[in-house]
Formats: sequence, C-alpha cells, structure tokens
Amino acid sequence: MHHQLIRHGQGSRTWSIVLDAGDEVNTCLQDFARREVLSATRFTAIGTLHDAVLGYFESEKQSYRRDALDQPTQIVSLVGDIALHNGRPRIHIRAVLGNGDGSTVDARLLEGRVKSTMEIVMTEAPVRLHKDYDADAGLALFKHGGSAA
Repeated sequence: MHHQLIRHGQGSRTWSIVLDAGDEVNTCLQDFARREVLSATRFTAIGTLHDAVLGYFESEKQSYRRDALDQPTQIVSLVGDIALHNGRPRIHIRAVLGNGDGSTVDARLLEGRVKSTMEIVMTEAPVRLHKDYDADAGLALFKHGGSAA
C-alpha cells in the first residue's frame, strides 16, 4: 500500500491511496484509519478484485449472509465511510462488482484481495463521527450529537 496526502487544510485531509496486487482491502484501510486517527471519512475506489466476499444483510437474522465470488471482478463502484465505533475506526464499504460476462453483483464488501491494483481517494471531514449499535436495525448507525432540524 502506498499513499500520498494531496490536500490538507481547514481541518480536513485528502489522500490518494494505491493498494497493490494481493493486498486485502478492509485490512489495509483499517490499518490506515488507525494510523491516521480517522473518524468522519469517506472514500471511493476503482480497480480489480479477486477472492471477494460480499455480505448481504438479513434483517430478520440481524447478520450478514456471506457470499464468496469465485472469479476476478472489476470494481464498477466502490464507496465507503469510516466512523468511530466504541472509540475505534470502523470501515464500511459498499461495492458494485462487474463480472467478465457483463453482469454485476452488489453488497457490502466484507473481504477482497486486489487483483492488479486499486486506487482510492479518501477525504476526512473536519468533525468526529460516531456509530452506535441500534438493536432494532441490528446495525451500527451514525450517532449525531444534536437534535434533528
């Protein structure tokens, strides 16, 4: 993994991050988030994956069904955020992945190894953002400090 700070100012930072073949996406981004002490952060990416595992949230079970993909895929769209959960940065990634036959699959990216390269642009917001477990939803959701407008 290589990264470069490309913007810094007004309480916000933006990085260009490149993952190399074989890098595990979630692990690399989690390590980066801890190193940079990130909370309210968003990112987008392009590239290729293999050994991807997508998670489909099953609300009745309040857990993710894990579906492993058995072929390399192109990232059609990958968006994610980082927020604090129990004081630690937590990564959440949504991906649309394209197969060689032109079909796509989409869900939460639970695991994925970079096939050739992955380019990420990550931008930190100038605020701290927290997630707390919501028992009704079965998910960790954003917790805002103020009242709704």
